[in-house]
Amino acid sequence: MPRKVTKSLIRKIAADRKYNSVLVQKLINKSMLNGKKLAAEKMVYGALETAAKKLKSEDPLEVFETALRNISPNFEVKSRRVGGANYQIPFPIQGHRQEHFAFMWLVQCARARKGMPYEQRLAAEIVDAVNQTGNAFKKKEDTHRMAEANRAFAHFARS
Repeated sequence: MPRKVTKSLIRKIAADRKYNSVLVQKLINKSMLNGKKLAAEKMVYGALETAAKKLKSEDPLEVFETALRNISPNFEVKSRRVGGANYQIPFPIQGHRQEHFAFMWLVQCARARKGMPYEQRLAAEIVDAVNQTGNAFKKKEDTHRMAEANRAFAHFARS
C-alpha cells in the first residue's frame, strides 16, 4: 500500500522591511534570542551595513547573498549501517537545507566570537564568508572534505 503523500511543511516567510528580502528575514529569525525580534532586526541591519562598508560595496544585500553562496554546502554525510558496519555516506543537499546550514553556521560562528557586540561579530563573519575565510566557511569546507573522503561509499546511498 502506498504511503500517504504529505503537503510541503515549509513555512512561507514574509520579506523584511528594509531590504524586502526573505533571506534577510530568515537571518533575523535565526539571530533572534528570547523572542526579541526588533533587537535582532536592528543588529542584523547594522551588521549588513558594517559588512558592506568594510568591503567598500554599495549594496549590503548583494554582500550578504555572496556570503551565503560561499558558505552554503552542496554535500553532507549521513551515517548508514550496512552489514554490521557504520558508513558515512555522502548525499547532495537540496535548496532549503543548504540555506538552513548556511544560516545556522553563520549565526553559530558569529556567536562563538568573543570580545565585541553581536552586531560586529556578525559583520566580521559575513566579511570573512565573502572573502572565503572564517569559521562558517571552514565548516563548509570540512563538510565537503568529509563527503569527498567517503565518496567510495556513495554506492550504499542507492540501496
